Amino acid sequence: MKVGYSRVSTNDQDVAAQHKFLRDAGVDEDRIYTDVGFTGKNLQRAGLSEALAAVREGDTLVVPKMDRLARNVEDTLQIVRELTERGVIFQMGHTVYDPHDPWSKLFLTFLAAIAEAEGGWISLRTQEGMARPSVRKKLKGRQPAIPPATDAAIAKALDEGDQSAADLARVFRISRSGVYRAAARHRAKGDQ
Repeated sequence: MKVGYSRVSTNDQDVAAQHKFLRDAGVDEDRIYTDVGFTGKNLQRAGLSEALAAVREGDTLVVPKMDRLARNVEDTLQIVRELTERGVIFQMGHTVYDPHDPWSKLFLTFLAAIAEAEGGWISLRTQEGMARPSVRKKLKGRQPAIPPATDAAIAKALDEGDQSAADLARVFRISRSGVYRAAARHRAKGDQ
C-alpha cells in the first residue's frame, strides 16, 4: 500500500499539484495526508504524524519533493531511518530510497542538505528584503474589514450619542469592540 504526504507553508498555497503527483504515483486519495500552514522546520505536524502512523511494514511513504517532508538533514534522516527500521519504503518524487545502497544514502543526504540550504536562503532573502525601508513600508499588516467611510459613520453616530455601541454593532454587523476600534481608527486619521 502507498501512503502520500504533502505540505504547504501558508494557507494561500495550493496542494493540488502535490495531490495530483501523489495520485499519479499510485496513492489513493483517501491515503493522502496533508499539512497546511506549517513550515518544514516544525516536526509536530498532524498530517505528518498521521501519515507515519498509517504506514506498516512493506508499505511505501511517498512525498512529492524532499522539502515537503523536512527542511533539514537531521530531521529528514531521522524520519527515513525510522521508516527503514519499521520496514517501510520511502519514495521521494519518482525515486525509491534503498537503505542498503550507499549511493542512495548519499543521494538522500545530498537532497536533504539542498532542502535545508534552500530554507536558509529563503530566510536570508526575507531578512534582506525586510531590511529595506521601502519593503517595510508596504507591509501594513492585516487591513480592517470595515471601509474608512463606515469608520466615519460609526464615529459620528457615537459622538452624537443617538445610538449606543450595541445598537451600532447590530446595524453594522460587527462586535461592540469593533465599533470602538472603527471610531478610534477614524479619530486617529483626523489627528494626522
